[in-house]
Amino acid sequence: MSLAIVHSRALDGLNAPEVTVEVHLANGLPCFTLVGLADTEVKEARERVRAALSNSGLEFPFNKRITVNLAPADLPKESGRFDLPIAVGILAAMGHIDARHLADLEFAGELSLGGELRPVRGALPMALALRRRVQGGLLKRGLVLPQASAREAALVSGVPLFEAGHLMDVVQSLVADEAARVPLKQARADATAAALESVHDLRDVKGQSAAKRALEVAAAGNHSLLMVGPPGTGKSMLAQRFAGLLPPLTQDEALESAAVLSLAGRFEASAWRRRVFRSPHHTASPVALVGGV
Repeated sequence: MSLAIVHSRALDGLNAPEVTVEVHLANGLPCFTLVGLADTEVKEARERVRAALSNSGLEFPFNKRITVNLAPADLPKESGRFDLPIAVGILAAMGHIDARHLADLEFAGELSLGGELRPVRGALPMALALRRRVQGGLLKRGLVLPQASAREAALVSGVPLFEAGHLMDVVQSLVADEAARVPLKQARADATAAALESVHDLRDVKGQSAAKRALEVAAAGNHSLLMVGPPGTGKSMLAQRFAGLLPPLTQDEALESAAVLSLAGRFEASAWRRRVFRSPHHTASPVALVGGV
C-alpha cells in the first residue's frame, strides 16, 4: 500500500480554500475512484491523467486500485485544475518522485492528453490566498502553475511562483536524484507600466458642462453617480471617461480587480491597473447583470 499527499486549491468566489489531494494505491481489482464532492469536470481527470502519464513516457499503475480523495469532502471542486496534483500524487505514491518535496509546494493545472499543461481560471485568487497564509506565518509554500497562469499570478508579490509547460518539467524537478533534478523556472509577470494610461479622456467631450461638473464632484468625493436621460444624450460616453478622473489603482485594488477578471478567464496583462468599464445593454435582465445563476 502507498499513500501520497499533494496540496492544491479550489475556488469559492474570490476565495481559494486549500484542498488536500490524497492518492492511495492498493492491491485489488484495478479501478480509478475519485471522491470528495468532485464536479463532472474533475471526475474526467481520470482519463486525462491516465493518457498524459502514458504519452509522457511515465508509468501508470494499471494493475492497482487507485483512490483519490479531495479533502475537505464538503467543499465543491470544479474545473480541471486538479489534473496536475492528481498526476503528481500518483507518481509520488508509486515512488517515481521524491514525496518529501511535496509538502513545500502547491499544484494546479489542467493536463492535455499529451502531457502539456493548460492554463486554469483563478490563478490570481490562488496566489492571493497563499500569500495571506504565508504572511500570517501559517504556511511556507511555493505555487506551481502552467506558464500562462503563473505569469498572471506573478503579479502577487511575496509568494514563490513556478511555471511549467509540460508534466515532465514538474516530474524532473521532483526526482529523488539531485544530479538529475531540473529546477522549475520562477514566473515573472507580463504586466507593464504602459497600461496605466487611460484610453478615454473627458477632454474629448464637447459641451455637457453640467454633466462633466457632476462627474468631477463625484470623483473628488468618492461618490456614486446615477445618470438618467433619453438615449443618445451621452450617458455612456461620459461614464466611459469617468475612470480618467479617478486616481490610479493601488496595488491591492489592482490585484482585487484582476482577481475578479481571472475568475472569469478574462484577465489580460495589458490591462493591468486599468479600471474596468462595463456597458451592459439597457434591456439586460437582473439575472444577466449578475452573471446568471
